[in-house]
Order: sequence, then C-alpha cells, then structure tokens
Amino acid sequence: MTNTLSDLRPGESGIITDMHLTGLMKRRLIDLGVTTGARVTMLRTAPLGDPVEYNILGYNLSLRKNEAKKIFIETVGEENG
Repeated sequence: MTNTLSDLRPGESGIITDMHLTGLMKRRLIDLGVTTGARVTMLRTAPLGDPVEYNILGYNLSLRKNEAKKIFIETVGEENG
C-alpha cells in the first residue's frame, strides 16, 4: 500500500518519495522545499478537517487534503519531540 501525506496522523512523519502534482502548485511546493527526500511531520488538522498543517524544513505548511493525497511518502514513525 502506498502512503500519502493525507494518511499521516498527528505526530507521524514521512519521507517524500514522489509527487503527482503539476503546474504552478508543483513549482510552488518545490520552491518551499517539498521535494523527494524531505522529512514531513503532520501537526494538526483545521477544526473542520481541511486544511492540514505539516512541519517541513523547520517551518509549518498548510495543505488541502486533495493536494496532500498527491504527495507520496514512506512513513518513518512518530516524532519524539
């Protein structure tokens, strides 16, 4: 089973393995450091469940669930603080 960012729960982390985004959204995320090999930790969801906040490269980034479903990861376990 392939995991995506949208599969992570609070405190869980993953390493980006692939992105199935195109155009300006892909370019913007690459500019923000969302690239293959980057570690991403899921922090929390908004009160209504969308968007979701992630930590990557020391900053917090909010993504819509439909965008997060297009970013594939290998899970690496829970954050230890």
